[in-house]
Amino acid sequence: MKLLDKYILKKFLTTFVFVVLILVSVICVIDFTEKNDDFIKNSVPLGEIIFDYYLNLIPYYANMLSPITVFIATVFVTAKLASHTEIVAILSSGVSFRRLLVPYLMGSSLIALVIFFLIGWVIPNANKESVAFQVKYTKNPYTYDGRNIHIKIAPQTYVYMESYNNTAHIGYNFAMEQIEGTRLKRKLTSHNLQWNPEKKKWHMDSYVLRTFDGEKESIYRGGALDTTLNLLPKDFESTYKLEQTMTLTELNRYISEKVNRGADDIEIYLIEKYERFSYPFAIIILTIIGVIVSARKARGGVGFQIALGFFLAFIFIIFVIASRSLAQVGDLAPHIAAWVPTVVFTGIGFLLYRYVPR
Repeated sequence: MKLLDKYILKKFLTTFVFVVLILVSVICVIDFTEKNDDFIKNSVPLGEIIFDYYLNLIPYYANMLSPITVFIATVFVTAKLASHTEIVAILSSGVSFRRLLVPYLMGSSLIALVIFFLIGWVIPNANKESVAFQVKYTKNPYTYDGRNIHIKIAPQTYVYMESYNNTAHIGYNFAMEQIEGTRLKRKLTSHNLQWNPEKKKWHMDSYVLRTFDGEKESIYRGGALDTTLNLLPKDFESTYKLEQTMTLTELNRYISEKVNRGADDIEIYLIEKYERFSYPFAIIILTIIGVIVSARKARGGVGFQIALGFFLAFIFIIFVIASRSLAQVGDLAPHIAAWVPTVVFTGIGFLLYRYVPR
């Protein structure tokens, strides 16, 4: 690493950290202002607010803002270098523009690797604490309102409930069917199914078991029954920001379980998974674009270039939000939605590199 690389890399990384701290601090102040009434209403201890909520929330916001902050940091550093005629001097000494990009690529790659590790394993564990805090103190009690629930709990076994009370942990008009091919082999029904927390089993006061053998049907009526199912009360609990509280390993396992059960609400989890892989690449692409748009010395100072940086950063956010919304309603495949903003801005970066004077 040459002296020039160290000089630019140090400025880039320190500016990035500074921008992250400033923006996260502003957001935390705004968040505290919005939630202060809830804190007072619920008499939340100051220690829990600071250590359980905000210390765990800061990494989440830092990651969420990382494409913006890295872009702003790049534009600010490069524009300042250009305004001091340092970039002109660098290029005049025989250094190519591609070579000038090297320290920026080193810095953005380092940030991207750290971000990938954080969003894969560290931030989800922090989110577990902050989300639990929000559910406890700032959200209304959750009520499961699903009707006519169908869940696949085994390769040939399906469960149906008309409704479920997540407070009493009772499912009403319960039915479990075993289907082989296109034939119904067994069907167990009960008026209700209640979770027994001591035994960790489901309890039925009475049940009816129908067994089918071709055209023949046999019926057995039983009394009380305790049974285990590939179904737990947590399957009916609040899913508020659930995808953000799972590590990559947990997320992959949860998606697989959802697919095996035939669930139709996995888009949000797939988007979360693919975005965790696309985010690091977005950071590198936005860094390159930031250098390109701000490397030229502006006669009016760096104000316009910094404003342009903010504008392009928010355009990127709009792309992220729009593609995510399209994926959630089923108009766009989740893996495509997660990569659309990065691919689009890669194209923008290529065009800027080709045609913007430097």
